[in-house]
Amino acid sequence: MKKMLKMALGLFVLGFTLSASAKDSIKIGALVAATGPASFLGDPELKTLKLYVEKINASGGLLGKQVELVAYDTGANPKQATTFVKRLINQDEVVAIIGGSASGETMAILPFVEKAEIPLVSMAGAISIIQPVQKYAFKTPATDRMACDKIFGYLKSKNQVNVALISGTDGFGASMREQCMEVAPSHGISIVADESYGPKDTDMTPQLTKIKSISNLQAVVNPGFGQGPAIVTKNYKQLGITQTLVQSHGVASKKFIELTENANEGVIVASPPVVVASLLEDSNPIKNIALDYIKSYEEKYNEPVSTFGGYAYDALYLIVDAIKTANSSEPKAIRNAIESTKNYAGLNGIFNMTAEDHLGLDLDSGIKMLVIKNNDWSLAE
Repeated sequence: MKKMLKMALGLFVLGFTLSASAKDSIKIGALVAATGPASFLGDPELKTLKLYVEKINASGGLLGKQVELVAYDTGANPKQATTFVKRLINQDEVVAIIGGSASGETMAILPFVEKAEIPLVSMAGAISIIQPVQKYAFKTPATDRMACDKIFGYLKSKNQVNVALISGTDGFGASMREQCMEVAPSHGISIVADESYGPKDTDMTPQLTKIKSISNLQAVVNPGFGQGPAIVTKNYKQLGITQTLVQSHGVASKKFIELTENANEGVIVASPPVVVASLLEDSNPIKNIALDYIKSYEEKYNEPVSTFGGYAYDALYLIVDAIKTANSSEPKAIRNAIESTKNYAGLNGIFNMTAEDHLGLDLDSGIKMLVIKNNDWSLAE
C-alpha cells in the first residue's frame, strides 16, 4: 500500500505544531512522488518544500499569516494524484498547488485545477503541461523540447549528427522522444535508430545491440528518468559502445552518478544550473541563490541536492512571490501574478512568464551541458 503523507506546517518549532485555523494560515498544496519508482524526484522535492516553508514561517510568514503546507504522496500514480488533487481542492481548500513530480500525474490533474480555478505549478518536464497554454497551469523545469534543442545543438557543434534514440515509454520519456523527433531536422540531425524500453525493464542490451550495429552511428540520446537511464548507461558500458551517450535533465542528480558508478565516465547530461552552481560565473544571478540552497539543504538533510529539489524551490517561490506581488492569497490573484512574473532568478534559470508562455524559461540560463568525470559533474566543452 502506498504511503500517504499529509504534512501540515503551521508554526513548526522543535517537533511541535501550533495549529492555525484556515483563516489564520495560507494553505499551499503539494503532490509529490515521495515513495515508489519516482521517489528520487519526490523525496528531495518534499524535503525542499518542508525546509523552505519552515524558513518562510520563521521569517514571519506571508501577509501576516503562517504558510501551511499540505502534501500528499502520489507514488507517481496518476490515479492517486487525481484522488489527492480533489482532496486538496475540496477539503483542504488550498490557494495553490505544487506538483506533480512526474508528467503523467500532472497531466491527470490538469482538468481538476482548471475547473476549480486553482493555480498549479508543476515540477514535471513534458511540454504538454503548458502547450497548449491552460489558464491555471505553470511549470518550473525546462521542457523536454528545450532539452532536445540544447542536446542536438551541442551534438551538432561536435559534428555528431547521426543519432540513435533509446527512450523510456513513461510519460516523460515518450513526450521527449516525440519532441526530439520533431526538432531533429532543424538541427541537421538524422535519427538513425529509434528504440524504447518499459518502466519495469531491467536489461536494455537487446535494444543497444541493435544500435551498436549501425555503421554510421555517432551518438545516442536517452530520453527518460528513473532507473531506466541508469540501466542504459551500465549496459552501454558492458557492450563497449564508444559513441557519445547523452542523458536528459530527467537524470541530473548525484543519485544517477551513484547508480552508474564505473560506467558513467564521459556521459553527457543536460541539466539545470543548480547542479554545478560553484562552476557558474560570479556574474550569474543564479549562482548565489543556488549556493545558498545547497548549503541550507545539505546542512538540513546531510545529503547532496538534486535538480528535482530545485524544481520544488522555484515552484514554491513563484507562488510566494505572486502572493506578495498581488498582496492577496486569492487563487485568481495568485494566478494573475504568476503569469506576470518578470526576471525571476530561480534555481533553474531566469523566468519571464507571459499569457502565451507559462514556463518563461530562457534556454541558455535554464539548461547546461555537463559531462561526468571521475564520478562528478563538469561543464561540457
